[in-house]
Amino acid sequence: MDRRSFLAGASAAAPAALATSLAAPALAQSAPEIRWRCASSFPKSLDTIYGAGEHVAKRVAALTDGKFRITMFAAGEVVPGLAVADAVQNGTVDCAHTASYYFVGKDPTFALDGTIPFGMNFRQINAWLNGAGGREVLREFYDSFNIVSIPAGNTGAQMGGWFRKEIKSVADLNGLKFRIGGFAGNVLQKLGVVAQQIAGGDIYPALERGTIDAAEWIGPYDDEKLGFNRVAPFYYYPGFWEGGLNLSVYVAKAKYDELPPLYKEALESACRDATIETIAKYDVQNPQALRRLVASGTQLRPFPREVMQAAYKAAFELYDETAASNPRFKKVYDHFKAFRDTELQWFRVAENTYDNFVYSMQALEQQQAAQPRR
Repeated sequence: MDRRSFLAGASAAAPAALATSLAAPALAQSAPEIRWRCASSFPKSLDTIYGAGEHVAKRVAALTDGKFRITMFAAGEVVPGLAVADAVQNGTVDCAHTASYYFVGKDPTFALDGTIPFGMNFRQINAWLNGAGGREVLREFYDSFNIVSIPAGNTGAQMGGWFRKEIKSVADLNGLKFRIGGFAGNVLQKLGVVAQQIAGGDIYPALERGTIDAAEWIGPYDDEKLGFNRVAPFYYYPGFWEGGLNLSVYVAKAKYDELPPLYKEALESACRDATIETIAKYDVQNPQALRRLVASGTQLRPFPREVMQAAYKAAFELYDETAASNPRFKKVYDHFKAFRDTELQWFRVAENTYDNFVYSMQALEQQQAAQPRR
């Protein structure tokens, strides 16, 4: 190599080397080592919903060059799945990955950060939380529990669950022992259901033993993994109480406040990424799982319109009653409902019209393809 070639190469490499030498010490000085423990409300076997928490942990580590690490613990490894909010509050763990509606026993306002019957779909609740001030109006509520809640995953619209017997009318709900989470249980109690909240890993044995008559969980992919089709023949849709379940990372407020700005942004970014990742996985996996379930003998049934109309009426009666007696719920619900009502008007104009036309054309094409040729 001649002298001029060597000098030219050295000159080109110098800026990159200088940037690396300057950046590395600055990053090292401003990036402390932080280790958190995160308790999930979900078992490891449910790789998509539990995996949303794992995705957050991996992205946080990647975005901070391994300086900020979060170790995930499945439901039951540190605390039971339905006790993770308490674990964050009392310092047993630094954060949790959960569904907020599990904690409506503490205050029904929690449900509005997850989902409520006849609430919003994924697109709508994502817009409310991240673009319309939903997180801001929830912040005051969470401050009273010393928790910071960050959206971190969404299941999309869920299925209505597994039943030992057919549901043909509202009367068939009377006395039905139904595993159902969140505020939905309070709604269905108005229709005679005996609602029970059971963690995901405990649903199968309860349904198998007949302790409960029916159970809802998420959708075909997760339900197939838990084996509900082996102990209940009827699979109902839609899960009108979960049009788009928002999952959350709960962080102890003191721990969140201690984070450097870079780490806060890494955590927020990781949670946003987990939301996109989770909904994409469910949209890929659920159709395939539903085909397998139906092929294996699962009897797919829509809820009768009579049942859904009665539940709709009961739901909004309950929300009004709760708002009248709970100022914190009222403040968040008023904001939530005003946005929901506006969104529904918009979706009816474009999204719903487009979707319904495409669905009807696909159904027509399938019907024509199935007809014998003459």
